[in-house]
Formats: sequence, C-alpha cells, structure tokens
Amino acid sequence: MKRAKKTLLLLVLIVLFVAAGFLAAAVWNAHSMKSNQDVDVLKAPVLPVKDGEGFYTVGNFRMQIEVLGAQTDRLIVGKNRLQLSLRSLDGEPLEGAEARLAVQPDEAAGSRRDSKWTRMRALGSGLYEAELLLTSQGRHVLAVDVETETLGHGDLVLDFASGIAGLKAATATPEGIAYYTCPMHGSIREAGPGQCPICSMTLIPVHQEQLASGLITVDAERRQLIGVKIGEVTQRDMIKTIRAVGKVVYDERRISNVSLKFDAWIGDLKANSLGMRVDRGQILFTVYSPELFSAQQEYLESRRRLASRDPQDSLVQAVKRRLMLWDISAAQVRALERRGKALEYLPIFAPNSGTVIDKSVVDGSYMKAGGSLLRIADLSTVWVDAEVYEADLPLISQGMDAEVRLAYGPQQTRKAKVDYVYPYLQENTRTARIRLELDNADGALKPDMYAEVRLQADLGQRLAVPEEAVLFAGESRVVFVDMDEDGKLKPVRVKTGQRVDGFIEIIEGLDPGERVVTSGNFLIAAEAKLRTGIDQW
Repeated sequence: MKRAKKTLLLLVLIVLFVAAGFLAAAVWNAHSMKSNQDVDVLKAPVLPVKDGEGFYTVGNFRMQIEVLGAQTDRLIVGKNRLQLSLRSLDGEPLEGAEARLAVQPDEAAGSRRDSKWTRMRALGSGLYEAELLLTSQGRHVLAVDVETETLGHGDLVLDFASGIAGLKAATATPEGIAYYTCPMHGSIREAGPGQCPICSMTLIPVHQEQLASGLITVDAERRQLIGVKIGEVTQRDMIKTIRAVGKVVYDERRISNVSLKFDAWIGDLKANSLGMRVDRGQILFTVYSPELFSAQQEYLESRRRLASRDPQDSLVQAVKRRLMLWDISAAQVRALERRGKALEYLPIFAPNSGTVIDKSVVDGSYMKAGGSLLRIADLSTVWVDAEVYEADLPLISQGMDAEVRLAYGPQQTRKAKVDYVYPYLQENTRTARIRLELDNADGALKPDMYAEVRLQADLGQRLAVPEEAVLFAGESRVVFVDMDEDGKLKPVRVKTGQRVDGFIEIIEGLDPGERVVTSGNFLIAAEAKLRTGIDQW
C-alpha cells in the first residue's frame, strides 16, 4: 500500500514538471516574438539599387556596408565589425544620423535569437561602426536602419550566407530601374512588373535617373482622373491691398494742458463739464492767490512811486515781468494799469479752442502749483492709429495714400495719408503701428471709434504663378513644372514673395513662360511621395 502511494506521488510530480516546462517554453516564445517584432517589419519590401561605387540608393540616402577585419568580404559566426558609409543623394557625407543594424536568420532557419538591434557609433565624415554577433550558420538577412531630421527615414535590407563572400540587396530590380509603381497609387512599390493590389492597374517602372532628378510621369488619363490643370509663369503688375484695424485718437499736437505756476484757490469755474466746447480767450475759471494779489499791488505801487520816471524803468519792468512769468497776459496787465486796483480773483483764459477732455478741478478747490486742471483737445483734426502685420511693413511709407472706412457716420469712407510709421513693434502682437491724419471739421469722427484702414502698395512688374501652384512642405516651397515630355512633371523648389489677388510672387526657381501644375498637384505629391530630390517634402 505504501509502495502504491509513493508511485502515485512520483507520477504527479512528473506531470507537474512537464506542464511547467511547456508553460516556460510558451512564455519564452511569446517574449521572443515580441522582441523580434521591430526587425520583422524591416523585411517589408525595400528596393535598393547598387551603383558603380558600391552604394545603395534608399529613399533620400546612399548607403555602403563594409565588413572590417581579416574577412573583409563576408560575415562569419562570431563577432563581426561592420562599417556604414552614409551620404546624401548629392554625395555629401551625412553627420548626426541615428543608425542601427540587426541580423536575422532566414525564415527557413527557424531560429530567432539573432534578432536584436545594435546601435552604430558615429566616426565622423559620414562613417558609422558597430560590432555584430552572429550566432548561427546559414542564410541571414541584414537590416540597416538610418534616420535624420531633414531627410527622414531609410531602410536597407541585404541577404548573405555566413562564411560566404558577398552581400546583396534582398530585392533585386532590372538594371537602371529602381522599382515599379502604380500610376494611381504611388505608395505601391514592387521589385518587378505586375498589377496594383489596390486597383489592378499595370505597374510602371520608375528609373533611377527619375529618382535622382525627381521626375515623375503622369499620363493624360491619370491627369484627367485627378483634375490636373496647367498654368503659365508670367510677369504681372502686382498691387497689394493691405488691410488693418485702426482706432480714432486725439491729435496729440492739438492738446493743451491748463495748469498754474502758483498755489491758488479756484473761484468761479466756467468750464465745469467734460466735453464742453471752449474758444480761445474764453474764461475757464478765476483764481485767488495771496502771492498773485501782492504782486498786482506791488506793480501798481511801483508805478505810482516812479511816475516821474520813464515807464520803461527797470524796476517797473521787473515787477511787470514777474506777473507775466506767472502766465498773466499783457492784456491783463494793461487792464490792471487802467483799473488801478488789484483783483482778488483773476480770470484764467483758454489757450486754444477745443473740447474739454479732462477735468480735475471743482469750484473752491485748492490747487498746488504745477497741477493739471484741465486738458483741451482741438478735434478739427484727428489721428487714426492702425496695426499692420510685420511682413507688410516694408511696403508702407510716410505720405502713402490710404482709405479709412467707418462702421457708421455720414461719410463712411474718407481719404487719408500715412503721417508717421512708428519705429518699433508691439511686443505682444508683433505688429507695427502706423498713424494717419484725418480732417474732422464736421466733428463726425469721435476718439476711440474703430475704423478699417486700406492701403495699396504698387509692387510693379513681378514674376508670379497662381497660389494653387505652390505646395508648402515644411520650409520648402515646391512647384510641379510640366516638362511636355510624355507626361513628365518635375518638382522644383522655389523662393516665394508677396501674395496678391490669388497670385504669389516667384523670386527664384522659375522662368517666364514655364508651365506649372495649378490644380491636382497635392494629389500628385501625396500619391507619388516624392521624397527624392527634395530635402523637406
């Protein structure tokens, strides 16, 4: 009985051990498959073409892989040193790239233990190096992955057999042909001829020289399908309309400030409300000041004592000048002489005609010398301050004609001129401020009214294309030029200037008379994915 129990216990332990083994294997396989996922993606079809210098052209890159050490033409089981030479399509060495590589056995080998990315170390002059451990014999796939900020991403996949000389492209194409693509779906790229898996159209070859120059072919049928229209590069008279939002403000040159040069009490306040209209020479208020009263009496007494002398005597003139330094006018002094008696409350007159826009005084208040009592603005002329975009500032100059449109009023559109361009920008809005002067004899323009300002800048004759012809790709501006050769289109980078009435100025890149795509170019770019020949597409 005891022997039977021992046998049963032993069988249970064996079953548990076997189950644990299967579970561990399943976990290991799941982990292995997860770690290999990135490398498996690299086996998607890529179509590198090797040139006479040993470089493969992949997207925006030219790559060359070399084996360093004794076996310079093959990879062996064990440690291998690989060097990547990375260049642009123009042959310039590329610095600062992120480069990595991985090796993976051919699917027939079954093992996955070699599938791990290895980062490559930059050596300078476009060279990158890494040490790669090959753990099994047989056929393998070598994947090289590079990326830069400006040229994007590129993958190179090569076939090799351990211990056997030679690395070759995983997908080969006929001499001079980079790949085959669909006329309607440029994202389809196949190594050889066939049909598009999306629309079943016959694939057409894309030649290596086309990639180098950026040429693409869009036949008449496809042009009709995607609505391609062609326009011409022409010289045009360009007049740009600049619109800005403005606000009516006071003409600062026509504002008068009323203040006293002596301490005083306010007597009768005539200008007793904001918005009140006053005329030059009109009494604003009267003031009482002990100093001013004493000065009047001193002047009269000096005249009586020195009556026998010349009226222009220096002592008399000194007392008179003291009164005038307190802004007592010559007419008031003459009135004082005729009256022969000092006034306790002396009237203060308006220096200019206008409207009272600020008042800080009431009847009977005591005012210190220098304090602002009233501000008077002449509204017969007003300013309009407008904000224009920084890009439009070079087109605006002093004396330039302008139109001011108001939301309401008897005369909604008024002629004006640019009176001043302020020499600074508004920090928050990054706009420039300009000032226009407007006649306001009828008083219809009120300060703080909003207005629309329109200016027209004559740019003269400029080379231009319709705005729809220019594609904006990052910092690049691209135009498709019709080559008139079997439907070929060439992407050309251009430098653009001003935009006027649906046209955009071409500063550099095109010549008069060239024909460009003005409609459908976005679809052409999206389908063809022209990443060769254009730095930032």
